[in-house]
Amino acid sequence: MMDMNMNIQLNILSNCVASVNDPELIVTLCSISHFSLTHTSKPSSHIPNLMASLCRRRTRAPQKKTSIFNNDDIVCQKCNSGKSPTKLLLCDNCNKGYHLFCLTSVPKSSWFCPSCSHNTNTKYVRKKRKRGSRWVSSKKKWNLLPFVPSADSMRRLEQMASLVNALAATKAEFSNALTYMPGMAPRNANSTALEDGGGGIQVLSKEGTKALNLCTDMMERGECPPLMVVYDPLEGYTVEADKPIEALTIIAEYVGDVDYLKNREDDEVNNSMMTLLYASDPSQSLIICPDKRSNIARFISGINNHTREGKKKQNVKSARFNVNGEFRVLLIAKRYIPKGERLYYDYNGSENAYPTKHFV
Repeated sequence: MMDMNMNIQLNILSNCVASVNDPELIVTLCSISHFSLTHTSKPSSHIPNLMASLCRRRTRAPQKKTSIFNNDDIVCQKCNSGKSPTKLLLCDNCNKGYHLFCLTSVPKSSWFCPSCSHNTNTKYVRKKRKRGSRWVSSKKKWNLLPFVPSADSMRRLEQMASLVNALAATKAEFSNALTYMPGMAPRNANSTALEDGGGGIQVLSKEGTKALNLCTDMMERGECPPLMVVYDPLEGYTVEADKPIEALTIIAEYVGDVDYLKNREDDEVNNSMMTLLYASDPSQSLIICPDKRSNIARFISGINNHTREGKKKQNVKSARFNVNGEFRVLLIAKRYIPKGERLYYDYNGSENAYPTKHFV
């Protein structure tokens, strides 16, 4: 019976993750779903093609440059690859190319690469000291709830496969915790004692800590939040609720590599960074960089907070908490979210330093 169930799961897995002939993708999904590779003798032989769905259009402007995509000399400036030439977006000034799946924002009209743009329209704004926090400050005590995973294990595999799809497109590894890599900020740099005016930071309550730990334990068992990563031709990869979510439910923790802000001030290609710590000494301020390691939080969309319609879309809040003396950023359901609704939060958080006028 166990072998039969395993075969069924493998069939679902094969249907969810289409063929790339790359066993690393199946390893990624297995690590997310707590699925043992010991049950598969030749995992790569059953992987269908995933890359056909990785196309993500980065601009709503007319596609005028498709005729020159056949130039074999054009390579992506981020990954240095000339593969997938039809997925290259060219700078309107210098004609240098970037793969659509190597970028993570959606410019509304003409697009300029980081080298040519002095006022980029991507999510990351080059600022020396001030940048969008992407989380809100609140002294209100929140009674947080753990997410409730889908009961059907096959559906959970489909949800996790949709995440693998998006991670593969952005060439990122799955991680469900903040990572401290050699050459970046050490873990002891993430201390609430270093925060500028840190006395007002909300300490995660005992009940909230219990809920967060339960979410972590469920993820380790392969019980993921009921979310589906869905590709949209205008917004790119988005996240939708796959079952109803109650208000104040923990959606996910915003994770990635922790680095000093000073090391990333010129990193305009990586535009999904989240402020983690505003230090009294600006050289000690920290950010979360999800470009190499991340989870589903990276793909949750931002609202256009310049329009009434955009503000109405917000159903998720981002908030920093003091958890055992360290900062953690959580994405939390702002209200009841019905099944099928797309998730949005305010990338500006407490400030207005983040450009969202071009957001759909």
